[in-house]
Amino acid sequence: MYKKVNDILKNDGVIAFVTDTVWGLGCLPNSEKAVKKIYNIKHRESQKPLILMSYDIYPLFDYVNQPIEKEAQKLIKKYFPGALTLVLDKSENTPDFMTSNLPTVGIRVPDNKTFSDICKNIDGHVLATTSANISGEPPALTYEEAIKYIGDKVDLVIEDNGFKAQGRASTVAGFKDGNAVIYRQGEIEIV
Repeated sequence: MYKKVNDILKNDGVIAFVTDTVWGLGCLPNSEKAVKKIYNIKHRESQKPLILMSYDIYPLFDYVNQPIEKEAQKLIKKYFPGALTLVLDKSENTPDFMTSNLPTVGIRVPDNKTFSDICKNIDGHVLATTSANISGEPPALTYEEAIKYIGDKVDLVIEDNGFKAQGRASTVAGFKDGNAVIYRQGEIEIV
């Protein structure tokens, strides 16, 4: 199956997959054609950036400026993998077309075995992602909903293999003057 997933992604394809929170859409971060496809599928506003996800924090380090500030390192140690998206300054490896030309990028490591297995087996180990739904509609929470909402618009919907989405969005946090700032309160309460 992973050969098929890699072939789709290398050919500017878009896949749908389960995470620990909701179902997601993803493509390779450097595929402008596939990123545009995701925006079209979702009818997403162009000023809303995609985020980067992987099975582990290390592949994501290439996409953010180093060194990562201390407060961010603490949150990574405490909450990754999990339902937390951190917004950090991006490196030159992160394309402007997937971050809506913003100087930052959101990164996340979902706590879901099926998602982890996908990322471990794709080239680069990182996906540019967003939730699997039409903008303004509820995100898909099951394989059946993913098929119903966007199944005819993506190149592949990958079964969850029994590792279900929990249904609550990730918390999104950034940093100002060394302190965490919550942009969206979700599953994780930062304490």
